[in-house]
Amino acid sequence: MATTHATSAQNFIPIKDIREDVVILKSGGYRGILMCSSINFELKSSDEQKAIIGGFQTFLNTLDFPVQIVMQSRKIDIQPYLALLKGKEKDQQTELLRIQLREYMLFIKTLTENTNIMTKEFYIVVPYAPEGAKEITHMFTGLLGHGTSGEKKTAEANAEAVFEEARVQLRQRMELVASSISATGVRAVPLGTEELIELYFRSFNPGEVDDPIRLS
Repeated sequence: MATTHATSAQNFIPIKDIREDVVILKSGGYRGILMCSSINFELKSSDEQKAIIGGFQTFLNTLDFPVQIVMQSRKIDIQPYLALLKGKEKDQQTELLRIQLREYMLFIKTLTENTNIMTKEFYIVVPYAPEGAKEITHMFTGLLGHGTSGEKKTAEANAEAVFEEARVQLRQRMELVASSISATGVRAVPLGTEELIELYFRSFNPGEVDDPIRLS
């Protein structure tokens, strides 16, 4: 029963594979993801805010392909920090310092229990789809499943060539995005394979996070 449930759940996930910093979709499309720093717009001066808006307009005008901007909110897990403070309690030199540390720990614990303190992470999803992506995917899948040995080798070679082209195109697009958005003061760095796997795992496992996101 558990195996059947896992298989049926996988049918709803649009991802075929993640490798070499690239997300491969079942539809034949590819995705690269940039993690972005944040800026506090409200704390900027009027001139700085205008410059940021102008930089964002330039960023949008630079693109000739669509992108997806995603924000992920997660509730802060304060327990590791409290455990760290607890470990330092015995190192305090006076009883007064130990009392102050315990009061601080109680304050932090009460604050986080009564208030949803969230962290926010920002991503830009960059797509690439080869011409006739669905048809290419179906053709290669069919040959790999039912073709002769020679046809399978040819299909594998062709599929690898398509992937390599997509990887190069995505890298170029991501470099353009990172360069263009830097005009707003935002720094964008590409996610590697392990980081992509972790991000998508959290996204498709809502029990593991407070606010799952869609990245497709």
